[in-house]
Amino acid sequence: MRRVILRAAREIFVRDGYESFSMRKLARKIKYSPGTIYLHFKNKQALFECLIDESYASLGVVMLGKHDGEGDDPVKDLRQGWRAYVDFGLRNPNDYRFAFMLSRPEGASQFRNADLLFAALRDSVKRCVEQGYFRPVDVDATAQAQWASVHGITSLLIQRPKFPWVAKEKLIAQVIDTCIDSLLAVPPVAPEEELHASSAHS
Repeated sequence: MRRVILRAAREIFVRDGYESFSMRKLARKIKYSPGTIYLHFKNKQALFECLIDESYASLGVVMLGKHDGEGDDPVKDLRQGWRAYVDFGLRNPNDYRFAFMLSRPEGASQFRNADLLFAALRDSVKRCVEQGYFRPVDVDATAQAQWASVHGITSLLIQRPKFPWVAKEKLIAQVIDTCIDSLLAVPPVAPEEELHASSAHS
């Protein structure tokens, strides 16, 4: 019953917004009395916050599942983590909207899973700096700037699916590469430059 309530509530919140949501509207959708819902959630804010935490937790599982934070190449780990982030949003748009795009009600609680997600992201950036892969940069500012950029392309692809985007794979890769490659201590050599250098030596 709890899962039925949460699934239906997510649909209504995304469609109508927080202010227009009501427990009675939810009860009509699942064809149960409002009293049944109150056995599981004391009010709509508690229900809303549960859904937000679930969304952050689901995204965290996907991102952290790409690496354990101890890989040999932290830049590769970070790149894969960001790609997992975008893929999650595009495959689970309602979860993503809940986590990052819906307005919060006044007095909403802090979301522990959001803090854990950012801490993991910050740790990945920190490893890149400490191991010399990135130039010396402000870790917090860099992590937040990367998050802002990747969130931007994810939310745009969700909200504007009919815009004449270039090939989606190319666009996503360029956003992530721009976030990361500009920070590398030694910029990666393009294949044609590498070939030209080899020819010059020979």
